[in-house]
Amino acid sequence: MASMNIFTAITLTADGRNPAIYFPRRRPNSVHFAISSPESPPEIELEFIGPEPGSDGSYPVDKAKAISGEKLLRNIMLDKKIDLYATYGKLMNCGGGGSCGTCIVEVIEGKDLLNERTNTELRYLKKKPESWRLACQTIVGNKENCGKVVVQRIPQWKKQ
Repeated sequence: MASMNIFTAITLTADGRNPAIYFPRRRPNSVHFAISSPESPPEIELEFIGPEPGSDGSYPVDKAKAISGEKLLRNIMLDKKIDLYATYGKLMNCGGGGSCGTCIVEVIEGKDLLNERTNTELRYLKKKPESWRLACQTIVGNKENCGKVVVQRIPQWKKQ
């Protein structure tokens, strides 16, 4: 069986005398799509307050933004080169496993924009204030919410 291309000219005869060339009718090749700009994913604004005041008495503040629900607080701080660890923590941190406690931070504002405390946090921080979190266990956002979170690194002497 021979295949036929629909755009190949086919010769037809009307009464066998006058051949006419027949081209199949082409359909419009433009298709209209409803183009909508993709919504940007929700973002969480973060402010990181230094653990100790500077020489002028004010606390240094670093700012960052993160897509809601995509990263741990620890990873955001490390990516933005925001000081998370004190001297001991820089040398002896567990790399995000939640077993050393050197990444403890205090959530000053926006606690509702973070995940609930994990079992690791519940075990490690059971006698600590509710506002204290392990940065390596804290997910920023839930992929739907947006807002502002203010975090302060806890000075090493306060962790005792």
